[in-house]
Amino acid sequence: MRVLVAPDKFKGSLSAAEVAEHLATGLSAAGIDSRRLPLADGGDGSVDAAVAGGFTPHPVTVAGATGTPHYGRIGVHDGTAVVEVADTCGLATLPSGRRAPLDASSLGMGQAIGHALRHHPVRLVLALGGSASTDGGMGMLAALGFVFYDSNGRQLRACGRTLRQVHTVDASRAVNLTGIEIVVAGDVTNPLTGPTGAAAVYGPQKGADPATVRYLDDGLENLVDAFTRSGCPQARAVADSAGAGSAGGIGFAAMLLGARMVSGAEFFLELLDFDGYLPGADLVITGEGSIDEQTEHGKLLTVLARRAHPVPVIAVAGRNSLPRSRWQQAGFSRICALGDYTDRDTSTDPALTGRLLTRIAREIAHLRHAASLRRRPSRTRRRHTAESTR
Repeated sequence: MRVLVAPDKFKGSLSAAEVAEHLATGLSAAGIDSRRLPLADGGDGSVDAAVAGGFTPHPVTVAGATGTPHYGRIGVHDGTAVVEVADTCGLATLPSGRRAPLDASSLGMGQAIGHALRHHPVRLVLALGGSASTDGGMGMLAALGFVFYDSNGRQLRACGRTLRQVHTVDASRAVNLTGIEIVVAGDVTNPLTGPTGAAAVYGPQKGADPATVRYLDDGLENLVDAFTRSGCPQARAVADSAGAGSAGGIGFAAMLLGARMVSGAEFFLELLDFDGYLPGADLVITGEGSIDEQTEHGKLLTVLARRAHPVPVIAVAGRNSLPRSRWQQAGFSRICALGDYTDRDTSTDPALTGRLLTRIAREIAHLRHAASLRRRPSRTRRRHTAESTR
């Protein structure tokens, strides 16, 4: 049996590469070789997956969500650079994990893009999951040379708190991105503002109470008006576009720079050459931290299962709430959850997660081997069948 191990990360516990390693170890213990392909979907871990897939890592020092220095990295390969919010100015960069809905900024993302541009990419991939800010991408744009002024001509710090004060935007000293394809990889389809916008839907996850959500949404509306009066007539149409609300409005800023929005799952499967790894595989084992009803709606695992068909796909998850009756419809022949093997919380215990993944992979190997034996006629039965046909 030939197995392709192609998981996403287990958020908060193991990277995709670490998940793949533990699963491969379990298969090896059962006498089965496997190929590993750590994956991502445009969220946190995208650079790690790109590096595991052959991209060269380049360390960067940028401003974390609230301005403290953060050491991250970008991935570069063959003219493509991958930069992610989570590893530059995302929630994980908040000191002590304390949310800062008004003061968090996307400045670090723009600084990382600046580092990426030094490698002269022809394609820039922005992975926007795990953001900490709701600043409409002001911080990212500020790092790329945009300057934001209030009505008195004073330069503003780029963060959610100053959104309502922006009156004009000066792009005269912005970096030249001509000739670079900019891709935003993700699955967020929210517009920038309104009841389904960045502040209303994702603000509470970043620490915003109802009053702060209203403040940020009003500020994002004001930012759009400021861009419009500053010579960017398409700003309103861009703000209303699907995906403009991703990463607290970084999607909006990226689209103003000419970015196109793509499915993160589809894009990263292409980028990491999933189809090239699939031929010859008898089984695909994938996984992520949580499988639920949302998994069925264009998420990485179900997109992978569709592309792998007719090769069977087994999914492994930290926890699973998808009913067995819908496994097949989602594309899985089986789902194994760590929660079925322990009462402990594995989401913050990498060692336990690793041990259970290894155990589950070993069990999968034994079950598949037993199933193949049941399907294979015995030597005596084969001889009897051959003699009866003479």
